[in-house]
Amino acid sequence: MRKESLEFLRKLVENPSPSGFEQSAQRIIKKEMEKFADEVKSDLHGNVIGIKNPRGRPRLMLAGHCDEIGFMVKYIDEHGFIFFSTIGGIDSHIVPGQRVQIHSKKGSILGVVGRKPIHVMEEEEKKRVAKISEQWIDIGVDSKKEAEKLISIGDAITFSGRMERLGENLAVSRGFDDKIGSFVVCEVLKNIAHESPQAAIFATSTVQEEIGLRGAKTSAYRINPDVGIAVDVDIATDFPGMEKKKTGEISLGKGVILHKGANINPKVGELLIQIAEEENILYQLKGSPGGTGTDANVIQLTRAGVATGLVSIPARYIHTPVEVISLKDLENTIQLLTIFALRIKSEMNFIPW
Repeated sequence: MRKESLEFLRKLVENPSPSGFEQSAQRIIKKEMEKFADEVKSDLHGNVIGIKNPRGRPRLMLAGHCDEIGFMVKYIDEHGFIFFSTIGGIDSHIVPGQRVQIHSKKGSILGVVGRKPIHVMEEEEKKRVAKISEQWIDIGVDSKKEAEKLISIGDAITFSGRMERLGENLAVSRGFDDKIGSFVVCEVLKNIAHESPQAAIFATSTVQEEIGLRGAKTSAYRINPDVGIAVDVDIATDFPGMEKKKTGEISLGKGVILHKGANINPKVGELLIQIAEEENILYQLKGSPGGTGTDANVIQLTRAGVATGLVSIPARYIHTPVEVISLKDLENTIQLLTIFALRIKSEMNFIPW
């Protein structure tokens, strides 16, 4: 992968963007899109849309959400300890002992998540998971008054951490879910900047996916696409404890995940597989019998319906501070969607039969 692309990815994933607080990440994405798009638009919800060939046909929406999981300041006690709630789905097993960043008007404030030490726990306490309400954040102050000089109720919080290489071909970071999707649609836009696609291409970085697919719903309504592809991560099953009979077999480094099921337009799904096979792009299949829980859900149901696909990047340890992906899978995803964007034509019919 090109050095400048990796630096853009690093900058993006290390920038905080919990659902509802994506402004700084979206500014980075908008600035990147402006280098390659014919025009870039944003909306009242916070979605950013980079457009190539706006009068083309069909209208293709590529969507990756830029928001990540996080927390929110809910209460500050008299000693300056901060109590918090979750933004998005977070496993409370992994929260105690983490370093976090509180994003306030004063800047980024370091904190640590505390709970009662194991030395003074009753036996039953040791066996159960501590509720989020039983944990707190320590920012190193002595009073509520001192804490309120730095933070306020409603401030967003993220895990602290940065992107690093893991072995030769893997990378680890918080926030790959799904700033990696926003990165992919930006890279596709970059790849087609000097091409002449028949389609109008709307590379969309959506917001608030983790709390209900909200940004994709409003941006898809505005774009009114004929074809929509959501780009997200999906659960790899190549680590201990995964039951492949239930979840399927998905591995890092074995290629992009393509889906079959109710959320996928059959002709879009078949075209993605056809391109992958013709271009020798590694891919893996996943059966998705119902809704996929991604932006593809709401894109498919926009207005009178959209011919929808889902392209996923395998990831280990999703919704933790140490999400792991393969850079090879990432490159495969970008290549596949670049070819797809250039191949679809106005005469194509995506009605299933």
